[in-house]
Amino acid sequence: MVLKVSMNGDKSRSKALKIAVGLSGVESASLKGDDKSQIEVTGDGVDAVKLTSQLRKSVGFAELVSVSAAGGEKKEEKKDDPKPEPPFYYVSPPFNPSYHYYQAVPSYEYVDNYGPSPPCSIL
Repeated sequence: MVLKVSMNGDKSRSKALKIAVGLSGVESASLKGDDKSQIEVTGDGVDAVKLTSQLRKSVGFAELVSVSAAGGEKKEEKKDDPKPEPPFYYVSPPFNPSYHYYQAVPSYEYVDNYGPSPPCSIL
């Protein structure tokens, strides 16, 4: 990606380069353009918005000029024969009876304590 930053001198240029290189995913940063007012940043997974906002806070006005895809125009990746992906197999876990619990249902039985004669002799 290329960013245009308003930089007044060497001190602000070095500060901008330190900020750009300090961001995660940045592999390299270099000055570009006739007046060295552009920073070219290369890397993988660089957050352009975060870089631009940090440069605006620390150095001055910064705007995003261009963003190119991974590899860009300079690098050409050599692709070997692609390896076929292995087929997807679903393997079910073995049956484990300890996961299945038997819940006993209580049985209720009617008990007649009185029987044929009442327990109390007074009645």
